[in-house]
Amino acid sequence: MGQAHNPTTSQRPNGFLSVLIGIGLVVIAGLGLVYWDERKGTAHVNEQPPATVQSAMPEALPPVEQTDAPTPMADKSVPLVADAPKPAAKPEALVIRRILPIKSPIRYGDWMWDEKGVPAGVLIVTVDLEARVLSVFRDGYEIGAAAVLLGTQEKPTPLGVFPITQKDEHHISNLYNAPMPYMMRLTNDGVSIHGSNVRNGYASHGCIGVPKAFAQKLFARAKLGDRVIITRGKQAGLGAKL
Repeated sequence: MGQAHNPTTSQRPNGFLSVLIGIGLVVIAGLGLVYWDERKGTAHVNEQPPATVQSAMPEALPPVEQTDAPTPMADKSVPLVADAPKPAAKPEALVIRRILPIKSPIRYGDWMWDEKGVPAGVLIVTVDLEARVLSVFRDGYEIGAAAVLLGTQEKPTPLGVFPITQKDEHHISNLYNAPMPYMMRLTNDGVSIHGSNVRNGYASHGCIGVPKAFAQKLFARAKLGDRVIITRGKQAGLGAKL
């Protein structure tokens, strides 16, 4: 009988060789793929489509520190606000300290003057249209009083407080061409205190007429701006304010 062949032993070299050939083919194929990718420039590139990138909100900028801007300097040569004119000061009231001792009513043409011992001070003239009497006060002391002529109903003597605005010792009226000695003007339309023939039944065109000798004394002492207060039926006594 002939010797039998063991099939396992006889097929081992052929199987091992097949495995080696298969591994070699895989390696060659892999090297070829890498070589081809590198030549195309696509090696290691992800072929998956890129994921959609959501735009992010921009980061908020840090807050800017605000600094006060420098205040512009004003031109010192030009005032920003004009100074408002100050109102004129109200004249200080005088208190009556003395009344002349006239015992009987003053009649037309009568007058009295006594300034002995009276100090210097503000001069104020008062006229009472009802009593028809003019009084002169200096520093609150009555130094003169006289009966006066006044205007008519058609040309009345005005009420109010009037400063003396003009003085003319030898004034002639340009309206009536009449002498008005020692004229002291009170209004723009010509009402004045002046010397006159003060007699019963006489009247003026609104002016205040006083005896000429009395007018001379008053004219010498009164100044421009001195006040003349004309009232009706308002008589002031000691302690009253003018």
